[in-house]
Amino acid sequence: MKLVHAADLHVDSPLRGLDRYDGAPVSALRHATRRALDNLVTLTLDEGASVLLLAGDLFDGEWRDFGTGLHFASQLARLREAGARVVLVRGNHDASSVVTAHLRLGEHVTELSTAAPETCVFEDLGLAVHGQGYRSRAVRDDLAAACPAPLRDLLNVGLLHTSIDGRPGHEPYAPARRETLLEKGYAYWALGHVHAREVVSTDPWVVFSGNLQGRHAREVGPKGATLITVEDGKIRAVEARALDAVRWAHVAVSATDARVVDDVLERASEAVAEAARGADGRLLAARITVSGLPALGSTLASETAGLETQLRLALVSERGDSVFLEKVRVRLEPARAPGAAAAEALLEATSDEEELERRELDRDLRELEKKLPPGLRADLEADHASCLDEALARARGAVRDALRRPEGDS
Repeated sequence: MKLVHAADLHVDSPLRGLDRYDGAPVSALRHATRRALDNLVTLTLDEGASVLLLAGDLFDGEWRDFGTGLHFASQLARLREAGARVVLVRGNHDASSVVTAHLRLGEHVTELSTAAPETCVFEDLGLAVHGQGYRSRAVRDDLAAACPAPLRDLLNVGLLHTSIDGRPGHEPYAPARRETLLEKGYAYWALGHVHAREVVSTDPWVVFSGNLQGRHAREVGPKGATLITVEDGKIRAVEARALDAVRWAHVAVSATDARVVDDVLERASEAVAEAARGADGRLLAARITVSGLPALGSTLASETAGLETQLRLALVSERGDSVFLEKVRVRLEPARAPGAAAAEALLEATSDEEELERRELDRDLRELEKKLPPGLRADLEADHASCLDEALARARGAVRDALRRPEGDS
């Protein structure tokens, strides 16, 4: 028997702000979550999986396009025709989704209760799936603790949307102690909510499959689902399968010891080519950061605006529409002045305080988000951490430049 575990599909998640980017492949980016869903269903069929487990956040909160629900239902219909079953729970985004509230799925789909833990038993498969969905967006209860004891002579699987004991960048919804999961007696916990894939434990298996499709530059690398192989009532293999249609990546380009723009362009070309190979034929959405200390006598540090433009032109000309340059950041270091070493030591000495301030700023931003209208809140949620990191990096760079600047230089 095979099972497929996926979570955080966020089908048709609105990608705002694409109009800011000239030449952005808007259609490919907007439809990436649908294509990833198609890939998920295809994987389930190709592997002959008996059950698809969906651990919440199928949709995206206040998104109101009923075409989203139609596409989702049509994909699940492919599974019905093949005799595959689906078990799902609602996540925090599904709880407020108009699409979810009106969606009617087939008899092959079981949605576990949002009121109390529920168990779905497949006697023909020797499988029991236990779990509970979200009744409201912000669930603060430990849903894992209330899950029932395992059933004898069956493979027991837990299905939850939870942050466990907390994960950076994710609200602490449905918190659970790691020990609670380990001691429950289930063979596998299929978890959602955390967008980065994580194997919390292998005995028993506790797995965040990660989201199905990266949606912005903070969700980099392969995204997809988990394939579970069961033999003689025991889990024999757990494998990550990449299903994303668009691959997000951060590409670092070193300008250290570079003398002219062509040096940087050549290095950028090589770095992007490597990232494109890793994308395995998918559209690559790249955020490029050029940093380092150019060669002595180089004027690159004073040509940052022109360097960004030339990078975009060169890479678009070379890679065509197989690469989307979401952002190009140039952070070159100026030539060192006397006393620069002492300045660096001073900056390093304040790094711990900077991290503390960063956490405080992040907390304040999240409090501000809660007071904003839904549309503005979604924009901030998508990339506020990245913007905060960039603002702090610029401030740190400005301080570094001022400390390095030769005395009397303005």
